[in-house]
Amino acid sequence: RVDLKTKKLDSTKSLLIKSEQLLRIEDHDFAMRPGFGGSALPVGIDVQVESIDSISEVNMDFTMTLYLRHYWQDDRLAFPSSSNKSRTFDARLVKKIWVPDVFFVHSKRSFIHDTTMENIMLRVFPDGNILYSVRITVTALCSMDFSSFPLDTQNCSLELESYAYNENDLMLYWKNGNDSLRTDEIVLSQFFIEDFQPSFGLAFYSSTGWYNRLYINFILRRHIFFFMLQTYFPTMLMVMLSWVSFWIDRRAVPARVSLGITTVLTMSTIITGVSASMPQVSYVKAVDIYLWASFLFVFLSVIEYAAVNYFTTVEEMKKLKNAKIPSTFDTTQAMAFDGCFHDNDIDLASFPEVSITPNTDRNTQSRNSTTSVPTEGTRLRRRNTLKYNLSFIRSNSYMIDSYSRVIFPLAYLLFNIIYWSLYA
Repeated sequence: RVDLKTKKLDSTKSLLIKSEQLLRIEDHDFAMRPGFGGSALPVGIDVQVESIDSISEVNMDFTMTLYLRHYWQDDRLAFPSSSNKSRTFDARLVKKIWVPDVFFVHSKRSFIHDTTMENIMLRVFPDGNILYSVRITVTALCSMDFSSFPLDTQNCSLELESYAYNENDLMLYWKNGNDSLRTDEIVLSQFFIEDFQPSFGLAFYSSTGWYNRLYINFILRRHIFFFMLQTYFPTMLMVMLSWVSFWIDRRAVPARVSLGITTVLTMSTIITGVSASMPQVSYVKAVDIYLWASFLFVFLSVIEYAAVNYFTTVEEMKKLKNAKIPSTFDTTQAMAFDGCFHDNDIDLASFPEVSITPNTDRNTQSRNSTTSVPTEGTRLRRRNTLKYNLSFIRSNSYMIDSYSRVIFPLAYLLFNIIYWSLYA
């Protein structure tokens, strides 16, 4: 009795459900496309983008969740209906009929949502027209150009294509033209979506031929305010902080050296942080130009003080060498805290003056007699050569700081004007 009852239960499992009987699924071979051997089957596509989940500059990809809908006609699934109403099914029936094998070109990962059931819908109309809808999350490649980063605009696309059927068997097209692509209100943290538009084309493979390909193109413009707060403003402040050393006394070696080294190390940290969050590309980005130019300004401010300190030391050593210092002079009292003798610390009034000998007076008179007196109306002008100007600056090293207070800010302002006019 138990065996008989079990056999009766098993036999009921092999019976077709009413929907399969209505669609006559067992009467046809759904391994082949509709109209096999004839002209290409037109399959309409429309897409509704639910969200753009993430955009990664490091991996050069984006993740998008969308509703992908297919429209085609399969006469094998036509059924009689007095009310002419469609019938809707889920994923369990989809596995038993033919559906287009559309895939995403250049996709890295993709999956169909399956909570609580697979998000698949099949709607069959009495005349054999079919609507097949599926909810998918796909991560696809986006070849980004970072030459203008972070003032850049990226053009990404999601491409759809049939894997097995070329243009002789399957013709993909946008169901409603430009209205086939619909989007909800999408808000991204770092990007502003300028445009969403569909397009189409053909793709050629040497082994299998030509295939219809559909494109979902969208243009992303990056928000600059985040990078202004995190990169540009701190960089500007570091450059301006390095100029403070021009107003510090040139003999204050510890103060000026520590300020210069601090700004250099801070700039190195900013450059390292920006580079770590970006892909290792082989070309120069806009942010690299700004950071390295700012780093150059900070570095030159340190070199400027090295030159000031060197010329000051040479100038003071020359004065000390030419002056006759008394044996009773205490050298420890004349040492500044930079380790050099300074003319302000030496009492030159106590040094004996060099007397002019009669021979020297005679030579002076002879030189004056041989020099021609300029006639009235003529003007003598001494040309200041480059060597003379360098010698003058070398002997007056404090002027380097005076010039730097003007040259450095003006040069950095000019650089900013050129930079933002080119990239912004």
